[in-house]
Amino acid sequence: MSYAFRKMNGLGNDFVVLDARKKPIAISEAQARAIADRSSGIGCDQLIVLEKSLVADVRMRIWNAEGGEVQSCGNASRCIADLLFDETKQDTATIDTKGGFLIATKAGDKMVTIDQGLPKFDWKDIPLSEPFADTRHVELQYGPIDAPLIHSPSVVNVGNPHCIFWVTDLDVVDLGRAGPMLENHPLFPERANISFAKVVARDHVILKVWERGAGLTKACGTAACATMAAGHRIKIIDAACRVTLPGGDLFMSVRESDGHILMTGPAAYEFDGVLPEGLLS
Repeated sequence: MSYAFRKMNGLGNDFVVLDARKKPIAISEAQARAIADRSSGIGCDQLIVLEKSLVADVRMRIWNAEGGEVQSCGNASRCIADLLFDETKQDTATIDTKGGFLIATKAGDKMVTIDQGLPKFDWKDIPLSEPFADTRHVELQYGPIDAPLIHSPSVVNVGNPHCIFWVTDLDVVDLGRAGPMLENHPLFPERANISFAKVVARDHVILKVWERGAGLTKACGTAACATMAAGHRIKIIDAACRVTLPGGDLFMSVRESDGHILMTGPAAYEFDGVLPEGLLS
């Protein structure tokens, strides 16, 4: 059986999208890894499968390149919203994910705003493996025990768990080396996305991200949302902020009326194709 796919990306964070609304598709971890493999498969950071939803325009399921299914992907949400705008000829769309219910609004040509909802700061909701009364800064460090290179990150859940280290030098630690250890630290029972955030102005942050299950990435939409939420909470970021990632800029804000995190950024099409036989066997 052949399956058509669409390749898309948000700021270089790329996806293979399969539409299972008419023809259901069962995805195993091995199949997700095979599709995501850049040498023998199609190649992507995440595999996205669209399904019917009783509560939204579409149900979006997400597998990271390592094969594990995850709750949220901000860049993919924008891409799927843009697909829905084209299908429905409407300027709004709703997306049901494991990480929560999303509302998307057209913000220009191939530009989308996602209402990422209310961030969760309680240690049980992130989740952490032990209680912390205040998750603005938690006890976690990397480097020599008596002189850690990074320490006291903020933690938050914006559909998936995030850990943000506030740094003055984005290269103080090699994130490619530190990322796997921090992602899998015992403090995070569901693992975590790890970010280094440099605040260059109250309305501008530069971000590097080790994405859970995907590794170093050109862009991570939920990491930008998490940085916005955590930085505004500790009063080092204003209610509107530009977040610069290796792949480009996302424009973030906190809606003061309800505390929801809003993310605006691009969605891009790459190409359509058909999965080679064997990738879903």
